[in-house]
Amino acid sequence: MKISGFTIVRNAIQYDYPVVESIQSILPICDEFIVNVGNSEDGTLSLIQSLRDPKIRIIQNVWDLSMGKEMLSYQTNLALKECRGDWAFYLQADEVIHENDLRRLLQCMKKSRNDETTQALRLRWFHFYGSYHRYRVDYGWFQKQGRIIKNNGTIESWGDAWAFRRKDGQPLKIKNTGCFVYHYGWVHSPSIMTQRRVNAEKIGFATLTDPERQEEYPYGDLERFPIYWGTHPRLMQNRVRGHPLSEEDRKIIQRKYWWHPFRIFRVRYKSFKRVKIKIT
Repeated sequence: MKISGFTIVRNAIQYDYPVVESIQSILPICDEFIVNVGNSEDGTLSLIQSLRDPKIRIIQNVWDLSMGKEMLSYQTNLALKECRGDWAFYLQADEVIHENDLRRLLQCMKKSRNDETTQALRLRWFHFYGSYHRYRVDYGWFQKQGRIIKNNGTIESWGDAWAFRRKDGQPLKIKNTGCFVYHYGWVHSPSIMTQRRVNAEKIGFATLTDPERQEEYPYGDLERFPIYWGTHPRLMQNRVRGHPLSEEDRKIIQRKYWWHPFRIFRVRYKSFKRVKIKIT
């Protein structure tokens, strides 16, 4: 059994994507890793080349922003076409896998390789927001997706590359893994977040006002979001420790919940309950 990892990335340095951590998080279980690098203005290509791992294969493309959100699935499918493994494991440039989940994911792929009732494997999402110790489970934030697919030419990325589907229009047969994707796209400084939202508007994800394009992004009161009690992937530890807002939040959590067993034992727990959160 061979496993291909793949991703797409453009302007990773400018927008502070943890793409290096993302790639390295699943590289131990991959036989190859395809990186589709778009035309960047910040040295992203050199960053990926600096990894110097024989498993990594780089392809380059010019990303046509006039395509809107569908550009992302188009570029994702270009990377998928280069994959030669039995399984293709897709991570976006701001998504990381915890090292404690690698063994289980590998076992799931081995077990389901010849199972015709399984075409993709589903993971659950931690959407971290503002702080590395808070995550979103409110409506509008997807909580599970199939991101590991059988690489047999019958499955494709679609829309804004958030998920996969069968080319024949039939439902995708998915099996749960019980493992997590750690999504760090909303844990940045307020100034970087503003830049990322302006870029998202260019692609077609949002419509911003003039103040929203110029002012620092306001995260608001983080205590309205659930607490993440567990550990982060080892590859992300320097980013977690170097994030001021997360450090302030950690002190608040320790002071208010010093007694909580999940905090003491660092339980990687995620709430199953959706919540309604008022965003002002």
